[in-house]
Amino acid sequence: MKFTYLLLLIGFSSFAQTWQEAPNIVTNTDGTRFDDVYFLNDNLGWAANGHHGAILKTTDGGLNWTEQLNHSELPGNNYYFRNVEFLNENIGFIGTLNGAFYKTTDGGDTWSEVTISPNPNAICGINAIGSSTIYGCGAYFQPAHLIKSTDSGVTWTHTDMSAYANALVEVKFLDELNGFAAGRNDTGAVVLKTTDGGITWSTIYNATTPGEYVWKLQILDGNPNVMFGAIYASAPNPGKLIKSLDGGATWTAYDAPESGIEAVGFVSETKGWMGGHTTGFYETNDGGATWSNLSIGGNLNRIFIMNNSLAYAAGATIYKYTSQTLNTGNSEIYRKDLDIAFSKNPVDKLLEFTINYNVSDNILIELYSINGKFIKQLTRDSVQSKGNKTYAFLVDDLAAGNYILDFHSNTGRTTKKFVKL
Repeated sequence: MKFTYLLLLIGFSSFAQTWQEAPNIVTNTDGTRFDDVYFLNDNLGWAANGHHGAILKTTDGGLNWTEQLNHSELPGNNYYFRNVEFLNENIGFIGTLNGAFYKTTDGGDTWSEVTISPNPNAICGINAIGSSTIYGCGAYFQPAHLIKSTDSGVTWTHTDMSAYANALVEVKFLDELNGFAAGRNDTGAVVLKTTDGGITWSTIYNATTPGEYVWKLQILDGNPNVMFGAIYASAPNPGKLIKSLDGGATWTAYDAPESGIEAVGFVSETKGWMGGHTTGFYETNDGGATWSNLSIGGNLNRIFIMNNSLAYAAGATIYKYTSQTLNTGNSEIYRKDLDIAFSKNPVDKLLEFTINYNVSDNILIELYSINGKFIKQLTRDSVQSKGNKTYAFLVDDLAAGNYILDFHSNTGRTTKKFVKL
């Protein structure tokens, strides 16, 4: 079913740029979010509503949106749309977390599934560069892989990236040959670089806290030597902003405002924003040394910079950084954690809990010390249907004390504490 969100009443006035909710588009009040937003120019853009599996298009800078695709129209009827990106006004791509990858050649009016061998289990990042080259990567829940097309998505290659990372979330290229991929390896958050179109890679950043990711990367428009990355951590560890001023040769790290940071976007070397599953927009005007809470937005995953006075972001809804007055009022931060219930806590030899899944999901369940030190991954599970699922793990090898379970799923990252007797 296709429909248009109609423009109700938009007032315009000139004032300093601020982040505001885009009008006439849904706001996810159930704890889910738009995972991605992509614009070809100031007016033409698309948004991917993750769990709700919808692609929406705007032709007027985000004032009105038309739903072009809903996952109910696809075989399987339950896709999570992670990202959307277009090569030009006609050719675009949708990455999902369900082993399917889609392409349009008519601006999003119709979509067809792309055949890639071997088929990637998920696409977490897409980057179209030049006139006909597209890169994609995945998955946050492993394994790490890269896909590439040089003929506008007609044919594809698949590269196993496990020699460099065990999970990839983001891919960004300067041109067809020079680019970066980010995620994590056994050591921690990692950024990789290639100068030959993805044939070979080198590690240019690697943190030393296992379990953390570089979740998003940004290359500053107009100055490719300036790069920013958002490090996604598990509580109680703080998230990080990493910054390079020399094309990735050296990096500086700053504590981010919270642990669950994912989105990053800067309009200059000093002014930018971060946010994540549990936050709205935090702003810095000193390159990340200090941050202020803007008290708007929520569940942020992508900040898409157009220029120093125009940007968009994907979260509980779509947000626009603009000098327009969009006349939208609701800025509540919506968050919904996974529904997890322990069979008993404290525990002796067996750790057992039940998760109530509202939808099909992918989940990583990892064990940390109470101080945030990664111990081990308990499981990576692909959940095919909604409902309750019980997990049990022997923990008789753990010393008595307090521990943290980290649950990382398509819809968020949740931690729970338990006591080992």
